[in-house]
Amino acid sequence: MIKIYPAENRYSANHGWLQCNFSFSFADYHDPENMNFGPLRVFNDDYIQPKEGFGTHPHRDMEIVTFVVKGQLQHKDNTGGEEVLRPGEVQRMTAGTGILHSEINSSEDEVANTLQLWFLPSERGLTPSYEQKAYNQEATKNDLLPVVSNRIQSEDTVFIHQDMTIYMSNLEAGNSLTFNQEEERKIYVFLIEGDLVLNEEYRLKRRDAARIMNIKDLKIVSESGANFMLMDLP
Repeated sequence: MIKIYPAENRYSANHGWLQCNFSFSFADYHDPENMNFGPLRVFNDDYIQPKEGFGTHPHRDMEIVTFVVKGQLQHKDNTGGEEVLRPGEVQRMTAGTGILHSEINSSEDEVANTLQLWFLPSERGLTPSYEQKAYNQEATKNDLLPVVSNRIQSEDTVFIHQDMTIYMSNLEAGNSLTFNQEEERKIYVFLIEGDLVLNEEYRLKRRDAARIMNIKDLKIVSESGANFMLMDLP
C-alpha cells in the first residue's frame, strides 16, 4: 500500500519569525489519526528568519534528527555540544533522560529551511548524546546513501537508537532506483525538491510524502530530477 500525503495538506502556521509545516501532530496541531508512522513521530519543515530560533528548551526520550536544506542552524546543548549545521550535514541528538538545547539561525540575512524529525527510541532512559557529520553529497547522485542508521555504519552515517535507516538521494532527470524492502517493514519517502513517480503510478511533487507498507520492491523514477529522503522503518 502506498498513500500520498500532499504538501498542501500539512498543518501550516506563520508566526512571523517562524513558518512551520507539520506532517504529524505537533504543538497546536493535534489529529489522533495522524500521530506517527512507525517510530517516526514528528516531521517538521521549518523556515526560520535570520537571528531567530528556538531558545533553550528541554527534551527527553526522543531521537531528534535535523537537516538544513538552506542556510544554517546553530545548535547548543548542555552536554557540551555546540556546532553550526549546514546543508550536506546531518545531526542526531539523543534526548534520553533529559537534555537542554537551543537552535538559532545564526545568519545575519538568510532564512534557514530546516527539516527536523523525531523518532521514538528503541528504549527509554538513554544517556543524552549528540552527533553531527557531513556526508558525501556526490555519493547521493542516482543512489541511496545511508546517513542515519543503527543497521548500517559508514563514514557517512550517524548512529540512532532505533532499528531504522535514513537514506538521502539526488536522482538526476530520467534516472531510476529500486529499493528492496524486508517483509513487515515500512517505507517513508519525503520529496525535498523535484518530482518522483513511485511504482509507475504514484506521483509526488515538491514536499509531498508517501507512507508505504507491504511493498517489497519500490521503483523510484524522476522525470526532471529529485532530491529526496527515504526511510526504512520497523
